[in-house]
Amino acid sequence: AKPTGPPPGGSGAANRPPLPPTPVTEPQPVPVEPTSNTLDTRDLDDINKNSPFQPVFFGYDQAEVSSEGQQILNTNAEIMKKQATWVITIEGHADERGTAEYNLALGERRALSARNYLVSLGIPADRLRTVSYGKEFPFDPARTEEAFAKNRRAHFVVTSR
Repeated sequence: AKPTGPPPGGSGAANRPPLPPTPVTEPQPVPVEPTSNTLDTRDLDDINKNSPFQPVFFGYDQAEVSSEGQQILNTNAEIMKKQATWVITIEGHADERGTAEYNLALGERRALSARNYLVSLGIPADRLRTVSYGKEFPFDPARTEEAFAKNRRAHFVVTSR
């Protein structure tokens, strides 16, 4: 009689038909939902076009925040606390009198004064950037004292959310 079963020392696998390959499932791409930190320039443009922030104005050749400026910064700080993910750039501006170099330095001092005051109110420093444009972007290009006063300012721009 012939032995049945696998040959000695073997498993009999050689006599079995091969198993079909196991199908590999490709992972399906998951759509990325925009987060509140996603920079959408249209949203930022809309926010800045209808900015909830008021500018702070400065006296001639001054970079110290006035009591009126402090009231404005108090209001701006309340908005920043409610919009805790917003990163703000504070732009320092000057009127056209003085050299470009001097006005860039003055604009920087104005932006830093506003920033430091906001930090003193509890706004995290890492949410506040500063830049100076000196006399490069006047709010009012007229050459009157009234126009000069409008141009001596710290302006607030939401740069990310």
